[in-house]
Amino acid sequence: MNESTPKSNLGMVIVLGSVWGLAEAALGMGLRSCAAFVSGSIMTGVALFFLAAGWVVSKRTFGVFLMVLIAALFKLFDALLLSLPLKHGAIGNPIFAFFMEAIAFVIFIALVKEKIIQKPAGQALLGGMAALLAVNLFPLVKYATGIPACVVPGTGYPLSLYYIHFAVLISLVTVPAGFWVGVKMEAYKGQWSKASSRKRLDDILIPAALILCLVIITLLRLT
Repeated sequence: MNESTPKSNLGMVIVLGSVWGLAEAALGMGLRSCAAFVSGSIMTGVALFFLAAGWVVSKRTFGVFLMVLIAALFKLFDALLLSLPLKHGAIGNPIFAFFMEAIAFVIFIALVKEKIIQKPAGQALLGGMAALLAVNLFPLVKYATGIPACVVPGTGYPLSLYYIHFAVLISLVTVPAGFWVGVKMEAYKGQWSKASSRKRLDDILIPAALILCLVIITLLRLT
């Protein structure tokens, strides 16, 4: 794929990363330590949805990891609202998961032929493989944060591995959906670029979207 990223596309990457951060906060509203049952698997699928959309609009690894950094910053902001330490299991471990999901996605993007990725079935295959790798990498979190992965009650088996099939099945759907959304965003950008006032509105709308997501998280946590 083309390794150059138009500056105009970075705005869409920022918006996607902000919405991802908001989605993570909303899905994890009741969490203070470990994921609950299949919630981690759902979040894996959600993460890969945004990573796929971000890849389509950015066309490079930089866009994918920029989204991860934005989502991580949202998680840190959430920690501030919850008065949790940065190394708390509900903060540090999800951030580690973001990076593992991004690494897995980028690895398979590089391995799978572009012609295959252009088809929904190929995108589903990419999603399933990325989820499989990301989930298997997640138990390494204890070496990064010092906090072990959540385990199935009464056992020492990582919760992420116990529900790995959910993560894979969900990602079979969310990754093609992410590619579809990315294509639609690119098409909208192409139409929008014809407007003479586009750049001026971009300068307003992009930071506004980021701020709006932060405000929504604040309201969710304070209510």
